[in-house]
Amino acid sequence: MSHDHFTEVTSQSWFSRIGGAFKGILVGLVLFVLAFPILFLNEGRAVTTYKALKEGGSSVISVAANHVDPSNEGCLIHVTGLADTEATLSDPVFEVSANALKLKRTVELYQWQQTSSSTTRKKLGGGTETVTEYSYSKTWSDGLIHSEHFKQPDGHQNPAAMPFTPIEQIADHVSLDAFTLSPALVDKITPFESLRIGPDTPLPEALKEAAHVYNAGFYIGTNMTHPQVGDVRVNFEAVHPTDVSIIGKQSGTTFAPYDTKTGKSILLLQTGTHTADAMIEAAQASNKMMTWLLRLAGFLCMLLALNMIFKPLSVIADVLPIAGRIVGAGTGIVAVLVAAPLSLITISIAWIVYRPLLGIILLIVASGLAVALKGKLTSAKTT
Repeated sequence: MSHDHFTEVTSQSWFSRIGGAFKGILVGLVLFVLAFPILFLNEGRAVTTYKALKEGGSSVISVAANHVDPSNEGCLIHVTGLADTEATLSDPVFEVSANALKLKRTVELYQWQQTSSSTTRKKLGGGTETVTEYSYSKTWSDGLIHSEHFKQPDGHQNPAAMPFTPIEQIADHVSLDAFTLSPALVDKITPFESLRIGPDTPLPEALKEAAHVYNAGFYIGTNMTHPQVGDVRVNFEAVHPTDVSIIGKQSGTTFAPYDTKTGKSILLLQTGTHTADAMIEAAQASNKMMTWLLRLAGFLCMLLALNMIFKPLSVIADVLPIAGRIVGAGTGIVAVLVAAPLSLITISIAWIVYRPLLGIILLIVASGLAVALKGKLTSAKTT
């Protein structure tokens, strides 16, 4: 064992593994039940969002940003222009300021980090032996790494707290020609760009002995080319005035969410100049991506649940490790074959509620998979 490496060997008996596997059944049942509303409600969310955006695309009108037309009050409008402000944002600790829509301070602390890798070997009789290798290295991190939780904290102590906290400011008044933008809309404007600090930027009085100014910000430590644990880097980023495109309900001189017939509201902002059609298309693409991600999440939730429910079978068979591997592979395949049709059936039922024609087609496909699975299981019993 070296100073920056630590090896731990742990063992678990067969009886302990069985107990853990049976406890896992309860968690698996909870996850199994949870998978159904994830899959079902996701389809409702997707359809509602699709219909809302389709309604918005057919009713939105593009208007000039240099004049607020009272006749458009309450209407869904599309505006492009320069999001600008006269405000100067200043950091409350460091004498850094910028004419910007947003100003952000980022803080990094040089610390020890622990990484680990484990290898588990099944033993005759059903027990397991796990060898875990812990290693320690130094890194810059924007979050506090709690060294008291390290397996080998001696010689790897980190500071107990971050010396400064990250902070983000938003300009109070941001205009888009004749319109004004709410803080919620300004918060959507990206990207942040690095704010370079001039060499003559004054240091806070309390940091003059320990801090240095460099192009990217402030360095608090002895030597920035050879950092030590506890050294700090403070950098600044800003979102400067930039072109934006907005779709929202005209509400006075600002924008508010537009309520559609589906009950879903629309308030979109994209950085840059985009047509209304392009913004609606991008929002629809984002909706599709979210839909597929949640479908995958629901399927994986169900798959994990079934694996946890079947886990005791492979653990019991692990008295002979090769038998345990065979049973584990078999239950894994069964879990996939059960989770796939159940996920499809759940989605198809949701579609019958939200999209009847497509739902019926998908239900037929899912039922076919279920029948095929039943046939496989029946043939397996007879052989």
